[in-house]
Amino acid sequence: MSEITEIVDNLENRISKLLHKYDLLKQSNEALQRELDSVKTEYEKLEGDLQLSNDQIQSLKAANAMLGSTDHKKETKLKINSLIREIDQCIVQLSE
Repeated sequence: MSEITEIVDNLENRISKLLHKYDLLKQSNEALQRELDSVKTEYEKLEGDLQLSNDQIQSLKAANAMLGSTDHKKETKLKINSLIREIDQCIVQLSE
């Protein structure tokens, strides 16, 4: 009978240890999930900042070309032509 009691006690100890490990892993998982959410938020912010910087670079290149620089003249002409096409399309839509 004492062997059964020892086996039951041993099982209870193992189960208790497993439950404790489970709780620790659950807490760790929650902490990692919060960190992941934080990193995702920061990544999205940085991605937005990068896009804004790229837009500013393009605007500055266009402005530089308009001021007489020949470095980005072709890009500026293409951008101006694109803007003119967009304006023409807006005029057509307004005249309908």
